[in-house]
Amino acid sequence: MGKKKPRPTPIPPEPLGSLFDAHTHLWSCGARTLDEVRAIMDRAVATGVGMVCNVGDGIEETRQAVAATQWDERVVAAVAVHPTKSQQLTDDVRAELTELAGHRRVVAIGECGLDWYWLDKDETTADKDTQIEALHWHIELAKSLGKPLMIHNREADEDLMRELASAGEPDTVILHCFSSPIEVAREALSRGYVLSFAGNSTFPANEHLRQACAEAPAEQILIETDAPFMTPVPFRGARNEPQYIGYTARELAKAREMDAEEFASQVTINARRIYGL
Repeated sequence: MGKKKPRPTPIPPEPLGSLFDAHTHLWSCGARTLDEVRAIMDRAVATGVGMVCNVGDGIEETRQAVAATQWDERVVAAVAVHPTKSQQLTDDVRAELTELAGHRRVVAIGECGLDWYWLDKDETTADKDTQIEALHWHIELAKSLGKPLMIHNREADEDLMRELASAGEPDTVILHCFSSPIEVAREALSRGYVLSFAGNSTFPANEHLRQACAEAPAEQILIETDAPFMTPVPFRGARNEPQYIGYTARELAKAREMDAEEFASQVTINARRIYGL
């Protein structure tokens, strides 16, 4: 058996204006204390990343995401229970999430949504009905607070779009780590949804994601790392951090035939507007 190819060691990109990482997981990046959060953010700032939205995918990570906003003014948060963990959305957890969602540094409800990918791969994944019920609850929470809804979608395009429409989505819907076919992108954009592109939009096989970015109205685009996942080319497979988002920004600027700094400025303006900063 041959040796595994070693993962590349990422090199931080050259600074690119001012960037906003619209979706990252500092807890999963190993930042669980004040000093660790500040260290990641210092590395990010050195590459031009001025702010991040730190996201929880379960109640424990969500608590930490909100705590991190108190440790570093460059961090805001989103709160929710990930769809695969929807069975954890007990009455007590709903009450706690509702309280956390009202925090002044919480700017979105997410990541919530539907994930059919893991249904037959992980027996702990919540079933379809439980996920749909949880999605509707998060939608109502977002609407009650007037905050954006941040959606996770994996292999559930048709059902997700149906449920969002039937529930009466909030004013702002963000499709985080957008990975769906171009037809879904066009439908989402026609509804006014925001497409948030991660490092997978730089992968050679994902021309449809670059096409979606190229077709999207300028004000309906965000960029994110989804760190520690989705490290962009040329460092795919390595551990991701907010400091590497500049590679994604440059690739998507190329897809839109824009100057990279102009694109960076546009998506940062978008993030600050969408998150109410």
